[in-house]
Amino acid sequence: MHEPSNAIQLKVDIEGKIKFDTILKHNIKDNKIVYSNFVDLLPKELREDDPSLQKPSEDELKEKTEKTCQALVALVSSIVSAAMPVQHAEKHAPVQYIRYTPSQPGPAFNSGAKQRIIQMVEVQKDPMEPPRFKINKKIPRGPPSPPVPILHSPTRKVTIKEQQNWKIPPCISNWKNAKGYTIPLDKRSAARCRSFCLSCRI
Repeated sequence: MHEPSNAIQLKVDIEGKIKFDTILKHNIKDNKIVYSNFVDLLPKELREDDPSLQKPSEDELKEKTEKTCQALVALVSSIVSAAMPVQHAEKHAPVQYIRYTPSQPGPAFNSGAKQRIIQMVEVQKDPMEPPRFKINKKIPRGPPSPPVPILHSPTRKVTIKEQQNWKIPPCISNWKNAKGYTIPLDKRSAARCRSFCLSCRI
């Protein structure tokens, strides 16, 4: 096996000088124009007999016009059919018949038949069928920036005094008892002492 070489073939112009522009045009598509000479940048003289500047014939104009009309009609019809609430069933291709010859002939294969004729029919598409694939699926966003760390004091055991301080007595009124609850005397006395302490502070 010979390895592919990157060597460029030497080419010569009409005067026998080496064409150095082959280095520029190496590995470039044919439809791409490369200007490698100063003469290429000079303005070109336009002549009336230049074939590239001649107008197209009437036959070419008619052919181009028909192709453009067909493309526009197909584009408009596809847009209109997509905008309609109920789409009509598309016309399917004509029926095709295929002659099938099995590779293993014999009574044990293909029910003993030497050949079969297969009828190929395009499946009718239901116009009311919902789309099978979900294209507008939302992609989940990436994880946000990590939250700011909150510094806590080290954990410690809660004392009995702190537990008692956190016990909040229920709000009991000595004047109103709309639902008629049976309130024990110790709770009433605690509420009375609390109101008395508040009045003393005021």
